[in-house]
Amino acid sequence: MAYKLLVTREIPDKGLNILKEAGFELTVRSDSTPFKYDEFVTAAADFDMLLTTSKEKVDRNFLQTNRHLKVISQFAAGYDNIDIAAASELGIPIGHAPQAMNNATSDIAFGLMIATARNFFQMHKKITEGKLEDFKPKANLGLELTGKTLGVFGLGAIGFDMARKCKVAYGMKIIYTNRSVNSKAETELGAKRVKFIDLLEKSDVISVHSNLSEETRQIFNYAAFRRMKDKAIFINTSRGAVHHEADLIQALQEGCIWGAGLDVSDPEPMLSSNPLLSMPNVCVLPHIGSATVEARDEMARLAAENIVQFVEKGKMIYCVNSEVLSKQ
Repeated sequence: MAYKLLVTREIPDKGLNILKEAGFELTVRSDSTPFKYDEFVTAAADFDMLLTTSKEKVDRNFLQTNRHLKVISQFAAGYDNIDIAAASELGIPIGHAPQAMNNATSDIAFGLMIATARNFFQMHKKITEGKLEDFKPKANLGLELTGKTLGVFGLGAIGFDMARKCKVAYGMKIIYTNRSVNSKAETELGAKRVKFIDLLEKSDVISVHSNLSEETRQIFNYAAFRRMKDKAIFINTSRGAVHHEADLIQALQEGCIWGAGLDVSDPEPMLSSNPLLSMPNVCVLPHIGSATVEARDEMARLAAENIVQFVEKGKMIYCVNSEVLSKQ
């Protein structure tokens, strides 16, 4: 039987070729016409399986309406767009693609840290706007990072890569807040696990790498920013909703922290009128953490292989709700 598979957006050929070779009947939605929610709910009725991205909303209503789906595999590491509890109740396994973008995303976090510390984006704007002034000894000053303290919020694989780069490049001290102890980071990097309040108060740079959950949603609010050092840098490459955007703007305007480097926003894409884009101490990128050839190819491979292995062996490389697989 050739299963009908909907791929919600064009993904790299590496993944599509795996699915074609495995004999799936593929329908690939063009990137230029993303699904509207109601359209997506209706379209899924004609397919046995889905390969989605983090941009499609797969909530309880969607899943109950399409309870016939045999499997959903996500072209992303995160899965906060999917109601996992509902999927598990309905017996629908959810695959995802973690580990593929560890290096690429930590590179973005590392780059944003440097760019924010040394005002890269603002200096570039001054050149393009013809606003450069004659040399002034006290103008355009940045911060050095050597020997400073990096606080990692969510020390998983990407957070570990960020910490390793900071340790090797700048000899930074590493502290972290995590649900569990990261023994590897403590052994190899000398990292120390601390409470959230200590992370806020002791870090010179805070880099966010956590999942988005009810526990982490807007945890970086005005009260949190007020506890940070006035020369601290806030970096977020995970999910925009982990920080409260209006509170971040207020904290920056009031000088509660030195600056911010963001690869994510809430909502996305960020509106061109967002005050963050015109602030001299902010560097913003359009969620390109995984945007390398290597990372996107690996994400496509994993998302495809999850589906192939499910059909052929009843398992997945990475399954969010693996308990469902044993019931297939």
